Amino acid sequence: MLISEVSKRTKLTKKAIEYYTLQGLISPRILNNGYREYNNQDIDTLNKISVLRKLDITTEEIRHILNDSANAALQTASVKKELDYQRDMMKKSILQELCEGKSYEEIHAELQSIEQGKTITDKLLDAFPGYYGRFICMHFARFLNQPIQSAAQQSAYETIVSFLDNIPTLDIPKDIEDYLIECTSHIGTKQILEILESTKKSYEKPDEFIKNNKEMLEWYLELKKSEEYKNSPACKLMELMKKFNSSNGYYDVFIPAMKQLSTSYTEYYRQMEIANEKILTLFFENEKLNDQVK
Repeated sequence: MLISEVSKRTKLTKKAIEYYTLQGLISPRILNNGYREYNNQDIDTLNKISVLRKLDITTEEIRHILNDSANAALQTASVKKELDYQRDMMKKSILQELCEGKSYEEIHAELQSIEQGKTITDKLLDAFPGYYGRFICMHFARFLNQPIQSAAQQSAYETIVSFLDNIPTLDIPKDIEDYLIECTSHIGTKQILEILESTKKSYEKPDEFIKNNKEMLEWYLELKKSEEYKNSPACKLMELMKKFNSSNGYYDVFIPAMKQLSTSYTEYYRQMEIANEKILTLFFENEKLNDQVK
C-alpha cells in the first residue's frame, strides 16, 4: 500500500511516516516508479511508534525498543520515566519552596543536585546491562538528591562520573544471559521499587526481619551450600558479577565515592553492615548447632 493508505490506517501524517522511514524505523519497498510500498508489518510498527511517541519516548529509544525482542529496552525506558517523574516531583517541591521565600542561591544548589543525580543514574543505566543496570540505577537514585556542599563531595562526584565513563563492558555468557532474561522479563519498574522498599524495611529493622523470615533465611543459607546451587545459573551469575565488580573498581572506587558523596548512602551502608552481621550470626549459630548434632 502507498503512503496515503498508511496514513489513513495509522492516523499518522504523511510527514510523520516519511520521517520514521528516513530514520530507518521502517523499511518499505521502493517501487520502480520511486514510490514506497508499505506492508502490514510496517503498519504494525508505525502503530507501535505512535503509542511510544505519545508516551514521550524518544526516536532513538524507540529504535532500541523495536530491535529488542527481550523487552529490556522498553523496561529501561520505563525506569527513565520513573526517575524523570521523581525529579519532576522534586522540582515541584523546590518551586513551592521558592514561592515561600527560599533564596535563589539555595534553590540553585538543589537543582544542581537533581541534574548531577540524573547524570549518575543515566551513566549507571549505560554502564550495567539489562535488569541489573535498571535495578542498580534505581537503587542508587534514592541517595542522589542531596546538594554538593564540599570540595570532597565534588571530588567524589567527579570520581563516580569518571568511573562510569570508563567501566569496561560486562561480557555475559549466552546461557547466563538467557537465564537472566527469563528470570527478569516480568520484573518491571513497579516490582523493582517494591523490592527496594522491602530491602529498606529489612535493614531498618533487622531483628524484626530475621524473626519474621527466619525459616526462609535458614533455607536460603543452606541452599547456598548445596552443589545444586553452586552449579546453577543463579550462582554463576552472582560469581560473574562479583568478579566483574572486583576487577573494575566498583568496590574500591565507586562505593567509597558514593559514601563520600551522599550522607544518606553512608547511613544506608552502615545499616546494611549491621543487618548482614546479624544474618551471618544466625548462620554461624546454625553451623554450630549442626556440628553439635553430628
